[in-house]
Amino acid sequence: MAVTETTVADSCAAAKRAARGIATASTEAKNAALEATARLLEERAEAILEANAGDLADERAAGLTDALRDRLCLTPERVAAMAEGVRVVAALDDPVGEELERKTLASGLDLRKVRVPLGVVAVVYEARPNVTIDCAALTIKSGNAIVLRGSHYADRSNGALAAVVREALAEAGLPQDAVVPLGGGGHEELAELATQEGLVDLLIPRGGEGLKNAIKAVATVPVMYAAAGNCHVYIHSDADPEMARRIAYNAKVQRPGVCNAAETLLIDAAIAERVAPAILGDLADAGVELVGDERARAAAGEVEVGAATDADWDSEYLGLKLAVAVVDSVEDAIEHVNRHGTGHSEAIVTADAEAADEFVAGVDAAAVYVNASTRFTDGFEYGMGAEIGNSTQKLHARGPIGMRELTTFKYVARGDGQVRE
Repeated sequence: MAVTETTVADSCAAAKRAARGIATASTEAKNAALEATARLLEERAEAILEANAGDLADERAAGLTDALRDRLCLTPERVAAMAEGVRVVAALDDPVGEELERKTLASGLDLRKVRVPLGVVAVVYEARPNVTIDCAALTIKSGNAIVLRGSHYADRSNGALAAVVREALAEAGLPQDAVVPLGGGGHEELAELATQEGLVDLLIPRGGEGLKNAIKAVATVPVMYAAAGNCHVYIHSDADPEMARRIAYNAKVQRPGVCNAAETLLIDAAIAERVAPAILGDLADAGVELVGDERARAAAGEVEVGAATDADWDSEYLGLKLAVAVVDSVEDAIEHVNRHGTGHSEAIVTADAEAADEFVAGVDAAAVYVNASTRFTDGFEYGMGAEIGNSTQKLHARGPIGMRELTTFKYVARGDGQVRE
């Protein structure tokens, strides 16, 4: 990302000043900035891809895993998808000013609870340049300013994308500093960003447990963690075998380097010998490394399954590796998920409505699926246009973080001279 000559504190102060302007901007002005962003993404696609190619060729990206390189890589299709996502956000209702409640008090005061922007949102993220656009679009539409701190190995890509949004803001007559990029600096810069009290209203780190722990150690501003996804698919005894096969494959293979990909497959003991060879065979043929407990290995037939370690049940692989366990009941599946999961996305495949309801009620996660892949936990899929991340917390937001999750509220009371006795 293009590095400015200002300090982290100066960048956050600039965003704070811009937040005052964008908080009161009209829906029309915000939508104009978003439409301009989408248009410029299409017009500058060649330059954006050239910047991305520079990042991929840089020595700083040399040690990335295949999954991280995939997340870093931009293609014409991905740039086009970014532009489409921005247009979807523009078409959504503006959350700012939405009336949540209204009543007349005994004093005669007219009391309204209305939705307002948070102010300045800072996002720390790894690898994926599209996050730059998703975050900027959501904060612009929700009337917030944003400070973006991406990975050092994505500096060129993020810089090109942030420049597009800043130009679009200026074109729409809105403050450019509603989107402020920071370079992908070291831990000192991260600590400085996490301690900008009075300037940063919310910090959202997108990344693994290492990033989460680094923020926890120093943060003095409010933090909402878009944290790791150790997600499970449970094949119940009453599952349709072909449906189970399709869902398990999609949840793991469709895009393995993302937080809503499955990392563990649970199979009910009653059907393990019947369904495991086909399901695990599909996964192995796709290049997935399989590890499992003794019962899973025994049920796998001729499919090679290595021995799982204790650490495997708690791992977010973000790649083509999957842990497999055989469980005896819905209760055992729930217990396994709640012990090892990260509260992100969990799925059950079953034709038994009671078993589905028990799983939904018992699993502690932001998103629970019945007969569907975990890959749907996504702001775009949920009709939010995009997302800043997926929160595994319970306050103040859970699941995909969209526009409404980037707002708070205020009470507005109107009277005609009342005073309290």
